[in-house]
Amino acid sequence: MRWIVLVVLAALLPLVSGEYYINLASQIIIFAVFAASINLLLGYGGLPTLGHAAYLGVAAYLSAWLQLKMGWSNWTTAPVALLGTTVMACAFGLIALRAAGLGFLMLTLALSQVLWGTAYRWVSVTDGDNGLRGLARPTPFGLNLNEAMPFYYFTLIIGVLAIWMMARFVISPFGATLAGTRDQPRRMSALGYDVWMIRWVTFVYSAFWGAVSGLMFVYYHKYIHPVTLSLANSAEGLLAVIAGGSGTLAGPLVGAAIVLLLKNWASAYIERWNMLLGFVFVFIVVFMPEGVVPGVKRLWKRFASKT
Repeated sequence: MRWIVLVVLAALLPLVSGEYYINLASQIIIFAVFAASINLLLGYGGLPTLGHAAYLGVAAYLSAWLQLKMGWSNWTTAPVALLGTTVMACAFGLIALRAAGLGFLMLTLALSQVLWGTAYRWVSVTDGDNGLRGLARPTPFGLNLNEAMPFYYFTLIIGVLAIWMMARFVISPFGATLAGTRDQPRRMSALGYDVWMIRWVTFVYSAFWGAVSGLMFVYYHKYIHPVTLSLANSAEGLLAVIAGGSGTLAGPLVGAAIVLLLKNWASAYIERWNMLLGFVFVFIVVFMPEGVVPGVKRLWKRFASKT
């Protein structure tokens, strides 16, 4: 019921906001999908990653390159980009899941850095530091998504679908086995579960939704640059999950809102907004180490018990 209320409020947002805030809300939704896909690995699988921007960036680059260089329409580029990124994730999973914990984190970082360097150097395909520009947004059912409000509703529909699909994944029996591999991998293996395969399927599923956020990202900006594949982009997604509360459905959404509001809104008024972002995260870690969403729930229960 609470989720329905939130979706209704989100749908009413353009009616009471200006174009700037509508565009900001679109960016938050896109980033929330990206953070939620990281949460599948970190929060539910216990696998910290610093390379998730690879799937966002590759999907965006594939879509942009096919549209600009090959002349394909968005209806064709989108499924090809998603399929190509998912196949790449299948291969990356075979490499990264040779380790767990810190080793897994370093392997995901190394793989994403390879792609980041390739995007800068493969100028004939990516246009290097200039990036791919001049892209067109899709026109589903003839709708013009170049205006802020139609694009926001397009993003909202895709975002709600993505979050719902990820929620169904984690509350399913498979999601329960995934949580088991996070908490007791040896016991799950002794019970006959294939721990590696469970993690690999989650890795690929997570990458798919990262690719979906990449398509929405490139549709919004109509431009893609190698920095999209950078460590900083992956780290921002990871911080959003940790700040909001890993292992919760609402945590990545709240964390994404915190990061983007500080990055895009607060930076317009505060010159050293990076310092403010650091103070906010220090505050969260000190007073709500489990994240904002679980922390607020804990404080609310404590307050309710005293009244």
